[in-house]
Amino acid sequence: MLKTLLAGVALAAIALPFPAAAQVKDAPAAVIAVDTPSANLQRLFLESDEAGLKRNPLYALFRGDMRYADQFGDYVSDVYIAAEKAAAEADLAALARIDRAKLSPDEQISYDVFKWQRTSDLKGYEPAILKASTLRPIDHFTGLHQFVPDIFSGQSAAPFKTVKDYEDNLKRLDGFAVTLDGVLARMQQGVAAGVVQPKLVSERVLDQLNRHVEGGIDKMPLMMPVQNFPDSIPAAEQQRLRAAYAAKLKDVVMPSYAALRDYTRDTYLSASRGNDRPGLLSMPGGPELYRHLVAVQTTTDMTPEEIHQLGLTEVKRIHAEMDRVMKQVGFKGDRKAFFEYLRTDPKFKAQSREALTQGYYDIGKKVDVALPKLFSTMPKTPLEIRPYPPFLEKDSAGGSYMPGAPDGSRPGIFYFNAYDLPSRTTPGMETLYLHEGAPGHHFQIALAQENAALPSFQRFGGNTAYAEGWGLYAESLGKELGMFTDPYQYFGRLDDEMLRAMRLVVDTGLHYKGWSRQQAIDYMLANSSQGQTDVVNEVDRYVAMPAQALAYKVGDLRIQGARKRAEKALGKDFDIRKFHEQVLMSGALPLEVLDAKIDRWIAAGGK
Repeated sequence: MLKTLLAGVALAAIALPFPAAAQVKDAPAAVIAVDTPSANLQRLFLESDEAGLKRNPLYALFRGDMRYADQFGDYVSDVYIAAEKAAAEADLAALARIDRAKLSPDEQISYDVFKWQRTSDLKGYEPAILKASTLRPIDHFTGLHQFVPDIFSGQSAAPFKTVKDYEDNLKRLDGFAVTLDGVLARMQQGVAAGVVQPKLVSERVLDQLNRHVEGGIDKMPLMMPVQNFPDSIPAAEQQRLRAAYAAKLKDVVMPSYAALRDYTRDTYLSASRGNDRPGLLSMPGGPELYRHLVAVQTTTDMTPEEIHQLGLTEVKRIHAEMDRVMKQVGFKGDRKAFFEYLRTDPKFKAQSREALTQGYYDIGKKVDVALPKLFSTMPKTPLEIRPYPPFLEKDSAGGSYMPGAPDGSRPGIFYFNAYDLPSRTTPGMETLYLHEGAPGHHFQIALAQENAALPSFQRFGGNTAYAEGWGLYAESLGKELGMFTDPYQYFGRLDDEMLRAMRLVVDTGLHYKGWSRQQAIDYMLANSSQGQTDVVNEVDRYVAMPAQALAYKVGDLRIQGARKRAEKALGKDFDIRKFHEQVLMSGALPLEVLDAKIDRWIAAGGK
């Protein structure tokens, strides 16, 4: 599905690497001629991956596989959906023919992960769920109208080193325009069926589309590759390509953008749902879709009510720890006053974008020195620290991670948000870096990608509960890594943990209990020191991406629980570095599979 594709890379703060797709170095399935359970499993993985890659060429682009670099893909048509559904059915049928009991322990993990992933995929094609999702093809977080200009900008995944790279991208732009037209068609179907976004999402999408259309082609990020050529491109080719890109954007891409903008402005906005109940509860098929998304995002069978109550419990627990820090710093006043103090006092504001950038550089250097105490394997992929590009920052989260290329040709990138600096505060900087950078998403994603012993879907795929659970768990390692010596930075850690606890309350409140947008905003402002801009962006994100925000706390609590079990059972034999190896080196596992793996490791004495 388009949203699966977009969510995987456009928002790495909440982002995961892409679902299963082939890796370049995988051997052809034909060479695995032995008829054994192990060989049959490997053959299934290879065949599924390669077929998925052909259906989804943008997946390959992010992996450095350029075999399909001149293709954009489909992602929205009925033909594409039917092919994806048929592939999931075929994969599960083939998996059922393999005797799991005759596989090695590592192969059994791969079997279980693959089964969970493809079963979840297939569930998404049930008619009610499919209708409620496909007829809302974009929002302000995962829309391809934002995602594609980023990855084709020359600053992201798509390479622009040779003339062929530029020519390939020209062909991809044709496919992009066709897909934009397909998005418009899906939105029209949604209006006819009453399956539409709430106004707050439509307004943000319209604002984004206006910026693309009204800025003209010269200011489009899609023109950036021909505004900054590498020296290896001859001058005559530069001139030709610059003219070709201008014509392509003017004659092919911009008309599709304009049509999508005009429809959003003139028809879709007025047809959108109200902000008084913006959650899925108010949309046809919404409750069924939300239950499915809760299961997919948390990889559990928890109900929305159970998650809501867990959130309330966690909010209460974290408030008690916050009160302890307030006492430590000698603050005179209640928690609400302390929140306002953190939001407004000038000493908690970055003086400039440059100062904010340098602050993250300093944090990264300090963390790097301490990492060997907790980790025995370090990513080979380098990590860069950058602010969001200006055309993305307004609607982006506080930070995110963009995965690097498996071969190291592209670094992993920790992005931070410098938009509206006066509304942002500095106490959460250490926590944000730990989550998005090292040892958070950078370790979790890069170590899996670099582990060639894993099947592709484990190297590059995943689930949100594991990925974001690890990111939140990584924040908890701050003190062990020598961070949080400043009590305000530790409070920032608590404030970010509070954010994840509030998400359990607010996301279920919006989509299960029928909260209004303002009710959700008021709850978050009352229970944390988050600024108004951040809170509004957070709430609008939960509206646009239902259930995704539930994964952080659910995943973190399971990883924390696994560590506590191991520490208690192994005693003096517990080795934190070996524990982290067990958690990280099989890729992103569904939580039940992760629990089973850790329990086997404990039973083996932590060896």
